[in-house]
Amino acid sequence: MALLLSLILAVCTGPGLLESSHTVRLVRGPHSCEGQVEVKHRGHWYTVCDYGWDLKDVSVVCQELDCGEAKGTLPGLTPRAQENQDIFKQQFNCNGREKTLAECETEDIDDGSCSHQHVAGASCENTVQLADGPGRCTGRVEVKHQDQWGTVCKAGWNLQAAKVVCRQLGCGRAILTRGHCDDATQGQGPIWLSQVSCSGTEMTIQDCSFRNWGENNCTHDEDTWVQCEDPFELKLEGGDSPCLGRLVVLHKGVWGSVCDDGWGEKEEQVVCKELGCGDPHPLRHRLQKDFGLGVGRIWLDDVRCSGSEQSLEKCRHRFWGYHDCTHKEDVAVICSGQ
Repeated sequence: MALLLSLILAVCTGPGLLESSHTVRLVRGPHSCEGQVEVKHRGHWYTVCDYGWDLKDVSVVCQELDCGEAKGTLPGLTPRAQENQDIFKQQFNCNGREKTLAECETEDIDDGSCSHQHVAGASCENTVQLADGPGRCTGRVEVKHQDQWGTVCKAGWNLQAAKVVCRQLGCGRAILTRGHCDDATQGQGPIWLSQVSCSGTEMTIQDCSFRNWGENNCTHDEDTWVQCEDPFELKLEGGDSPCLGRLVVLHKGVWGSVCDDGWGEKEEQVVCKELGCGDPHPLRHRLQKDFGLGVGRIWLDDVRCSGSEQSLEKCRHRFWGYHDCTHKEDVAVICSGQ
């Protein structure tokens, strides 16, 4: 309650509700351009109430995240917000022309009008993908035009263009690009782009220069393949500081929990070090039950660390997504740097 009161006192109704460095993100969806809306305010992530939420608000979110055009508001979005997650009890009234959610008009929402069962969602048009690869960050480059997916010819393609694709997908840096796919990974249908030329700073591949849509003399033997880093991130949720809470990791653009099978102090040492939060707290088991249960994916199980790894990603574990756990076994971590 104290946190909510301080939030209400700290902000005023009107434009510029969030600080200029605020962040908006879409979580618990199939990719980074669809999911539950969360906003970051003063270092904390808040779920957004769906009261008054409409396609104009979604349009601004999609633009801010460079996710293309707005498709829908995802009514009845599941999974719902976690019971211990703070709700941003301000209504956004965007006109659809703002560049960021922070520029939208806002107004207070009555406390009784919003709950964890009513969270705002957003679905944006995904206009680029990497198809037929081992994950969303590796595969044959495809772009969507006239509601149809088509490939990209290798003619003119280079690493700068691959950098733009990786950035557009929310993947890491481009680490490989090649201009030939084998028979098993060749595309079908239209070849939309050829002679693509990028500086590497564009936000989308559509911002680069290229021949007219569909104008080329290529075959699918010349389809372009790109491999990006699949970024690994971790964070602690449900606590009142970034250094304590339930552990979640980002894999293939989706946040998921870690099972506590075999989990111990060495594993916690790696997590605390990776987060810049010091060492595991001497009373690290005391508050773990207070961080709530996770939702969605359980990514890691049977994690084994020596304690010297620089990242939890380097520790041994089962194959991603394979486990025999429930969210009652989610790992929680309390570091001394809280």
